[in-house]
Amino acid sequence: MPDEPLLTIGDFARASGLSVKALRLYDEMALLTPAEVDAATGYRRYATGQLARARLVARLRLAGMPLARIRVVADLPPAAAVAELTSYWRQVEADTATARGVVAELVEELSPEEEPVSHVLTPHFSSAARTGVGARDTQLDAVRVDRPLVAVADGFGGTSGIAEAALAALGDPRSVVELDDAVRRAAKAVAATGAGPQDGTTITALVVTGTDALLAHLGDSRAYLVRGGRVERLTRDHTVVQTLVDEGRLSADEARLDDRRAVLNRALAADISPRPDLAIRAVQPGDRLVLTTDGVHSALDAAELAALLVAGAEPDVVADAVAGAVEVAGAPDNWSVAVVDLLA
Repeated sequence: MPDEPLLTIGDFARASGLSVKALRLYDEMALLTPAEVDAATGYRRYATGQLARARLVARLRLAGMPLARIRVVADLPPAAAVAELTSYWRQVEADTATARGVVAELVEELSPEEEPVSHVLTPHFSSAARTGVGARDTQLDAVRVDRPLVAVADGFGGTSGIAEAALAALGDPRSVVELDDAVRRAAKAVAATGAGPQDGTTITALVVTGTDALLAHLGDSRAYLVRGGRVERLTRDHTVVQTLVDEGRLSADEARLDDRRAVLNRALAADISPRPDLAIRAVQPGDRLVLTTDGVHSALDAAELAALLVAGAEPDVVADAVAGAVEVAGAPDNWSVAVVDLLA
């Protein structure tokens, strides 16, 4: 019987869902040892029979299990592995409950007695928005620029009008508490559209006051602050791949090519919590705030997008430049961009 064919480390990484960087680490930890290492070059090769263990490791890492415990689970027979996994998750739930209690206490202690809404002034700003269908058959994106609210939404699934319904339901929030409530209203509006179990939308919304930008965010649309020629991303993608990037298991370049890059774990959709990330960021005249759906930032790499956003031009010129670059890149998806310049 011929020897089992060996896979290069690159082929094995793609087949297993692990990065090359992760495979090298797991070799060093004796968690996933290559079937063969070239004595001269040190190049690793793996047997196809190792894929089951590699995929198990990948899934356990995705669940957040520490490497030391993964080694234990991976070496156990199935029944014992089930017991170990059950015990692990019960401890995770207990630890989460403890952390929830601590955070709830801190929120209560740090919250002002009354929401400071009296200082919320409608700022002076200049804005522009563009949106396109790209290579899709229908437009599921939506954008809203309605001083002091700016928002984008990226619908998914087969039901049209979801993103528009979500943005319309936001109303006119003027504080973080009101913005949080507005996203909950948007979730109800999404449900009322008759959205199916695979339908939903991302939402990223800013309320720009005289001194602050109030932010609510769910999904993989993004918000940026441009100041002094530098671009700062204000949001974190709520995707499986972003978790892998945060933990150093995927590089940013690998993430752009990963098959799971569009798998959301937070959005306005069935069976997902509508509770958004919230933030308050101090802003000043001269700042530029930009919102994009993933049809923009998946088509353009970070450096290319940043170069467009820092341009010293009016918002409509910048928005047109972003739109043009996305189209040149092939515009594989619906895309939207909103650009807001804060004025003195």
